[in-house]
Amino acid sequence: MYEKLDTLLLRYEDISRELASPEVVSDQARFRNLMKEQSDLTPIVETYTEYKRVLETVEESRQILEEESDEEMRELAREEFSDGKKRLEDLDQKIRILLIPKDPNDEKNVIFEIRAGAGGDEAALFAAEVYRMYVHYAEGRGWKVETLDFEEIGIGGMKYVNFMISGRGAWSRLKYESGVHRVQRVPATESGGRIHTSTITVAVMAEVDDDIQIDIPDKDVRIDVMRASGNGGQCVNTTDSAVRLTHYPTGIVIYSQTEKSQLQNKAKAWALLRSKLYDLEMQKRHDEEADLRRSQIGTGDRSEKIRTYNFPQGRCTDHRIKLTLYRLDDIMNGDLDEIIDSLTAADQSAKLLKMDSF
Repeated sequence: MYEKLDTLLLRYEDISRELASPEVVSDQARFRNLMKEQSDLTPIVETYTEYKRVLETVEESRQILEEESDEEMRELAREEFSDGKKRLEDLDQKIRILLIPKDPNDEKNVIFEIRAGAGGDEAALFAAEVYRMYVHYAEGRGWKVETLDFEEIGIGGMKYVNFMISGRGAWSRLKYESGVHRVQRVPATESGGRIHTSTITVAVMAEVDDDIQIDIPDKDVRIDVMRASGNGGQCVNTTDSAVRLTHYPTGIVIYSQTEKSQLQNKAKAWALLRSKLYDLEMQKRHDEEADLRRSQIGTGDRSEKIRTYNFPQGRCTDHRIKLTLYRLDDIMNGDLDEIIDSLTAADQSAKLLKMDSF
């Protein structure tokens, strides 16, 4: 590991020299790429530099303990040696985490798709509540939320909703949310007071950058335009602004009607289709790399039951990491950081074990 760190340190120094070169400064594309690489390496280099500094201090303390006879000096050295050893352990762990291969999607925006599953109207009501939970979480972090498509039921529920969350690091925080979310509670329509269990499915997809090539031949997609339905302003039901894309090879159907302009709806629909096809390709790769899938925390199988929200007991349980929290109201209001932090830590631990096994 430390040979690799020395190599990265040399690369960091090379980049710093290149960035000072007038030739590089005048080549904006190269300059941006080098700045990005430098930014990625900076936390590793800074941590490794501190590690080497602390290591020197520990070695000096060890020498004093071996050679010094003055008890007061030895006591100071003993304390410095003990503190340094502990700091080295912490820095070693931090370096290992920093060396975990980065998820290339971590800084991307995310597209959510929430669908009501088993449970009829109660599932649709819960789908709407989970949608609002993610909206609250995003707003709390200063991220932007844009609804792409949805279908409501009369009592305030949602059969499905597609929406985008835009903000730095959105994918890195929300990528663990894919899977089946289960709710246990007494529905408002239940006169007997019995607890019902309903489910919804959540799919989280990274927005596809324009520089990622997703080949979609024109012959593979049918484009239909139609009048929008539901509440949407004066233009709804008066112009053919809604757009539906049907992708023949996969059977994916995208419908967009939230904008008054047909061009805007078409752009949204194509963006969602590209993200879905990219997500299918990522799922395929995960399935092919079964060992890698097993080292990740819930970023793949959509049929996996990942979380239960039990309202009578006021608890939320994430089954992947066996985490149970008894503050369901806070969680439904968007306070998800403790869950997400725990999932991130578990994912890092699994990947560290995999790295150490090689």
